[in-house]
Amino acid sequence: MKSTGIVRRIDELGRVVLPIELRRTMNLEVRDPVEIFKEGDAIVLRKYEAACLFCGDSHQLTVFRGKQICAECLRQLKES
Repeated sequence: MKSTGIVRRIDELGRVVLPIELRRTMNLEVRDPVEIFKEGDAIVLRKYEAACLFCGDSHQLTVFRGKQICAECLRQLKES
């Protein structure tokens, strides 16, 4: 991970403001969904992109029982 040298405080509601420079670099707009992960002792934020539950592909997604599945994985499920 690359350090940006930017430090922000958590407010009383648990919020952290992401600096405009980072939002521009990551192409984050107001109301964009962001995923939150824990890796060891680090908190990682990543712009959310819908992906297939099985293979991680983000093309030709279909919702099946509330889960995103790509066309190829859906085809394989039908064959099995």
